[in-house]
Amino acid sequence: MRRLLLVLLPIATILSACTSTDYDLVRTASIQPRFRDTDPQDFGERTPHHHSVHGIDVSKWNGDIDWMKVENSGVSFAFIKATEGKDRVDTRFHEYWQQARAAGIAYAPYHFYYFCSSADAQAAWFIANVPRSAVHLPPVLDVEWNGESKTCRYRPSPETVRSEMKRFMDRLEAHYGKRPIIYTSVDFHRDNLVGAFNDYHFWVRSVAKHPKDIYVDRRWAFWQYTSTGVIPGIRGSTDINAFAGSAKNWQKWVAAVSQPR
Repeated sequence: MRRLLLVLLPIATILSACTSTDYDLVRTASIQPRFRDTDPQDFGERTPHHHSVHGIDVSKWNGDIDWMKVENSGVSFAFIKATEGKDRVDTRFHEYWQQARAAGIAYAPYHFYYFCSSADAQAAWFIANVPRSAVHLPPVLDVEWNGESKTCRYRPSPETVRSEMKRFMDRLEAHYGKRPIIYTSVDFHRDNLVGAFNDYHFWVRSVAKHPKDIYVDRRWAFWQYTSTGVIPGIRGSTDINAFAGSAKNWQKWVAAVSQPR
């Protein structure tokens, strides 16, 4: 029962924080961006900079990172690529998560799903390569179509997609004691996830419009709003994300989900 309450508390906190009236409280046109962007988009009044908690997602392609500079810039969290498919580990994963932890940044590993391998094989690979200490925030399942893949362009039916996702996430939740977060893109969500997994946190990609405009009836916890952000301590462009709730919501949520199993 205690574990169930810890799962439900973060969900209730997030959902209560994300209401249709959030943007009526503050006129956002005058809010300055938290970070620079080499290709900024006009989100109108519902700008991501209305949100007070921002974070990044990184992989080996981000190269050397000065995590103390990242933290000092105002970054609150980092989603870090850990694994892909059933046989790939990001070469910077262990370095990144340990340095993020040392810098005081909340961190979570993510897995890039490969639709030409089974959910069980991928879950086993993730568990074998991601220690529990690397799972501060809940682990993330990254599901999106990968049309540029050289080895797998298979697109299963929506029913198969959802079944495989559930199997993978159940394995991770049983092992780590934390319900995974789902990351997805506009087209993948439209094709497979509308109306599904409403008891999971969603991290959605939307780099041109507010998520409310393109994710039908989807409550989101994290919003990836740019891939061309500029973060002190990281060379080149960086993905930046906003958390749906307030700074107070964030503190309560992190405290809940980071509890030991």
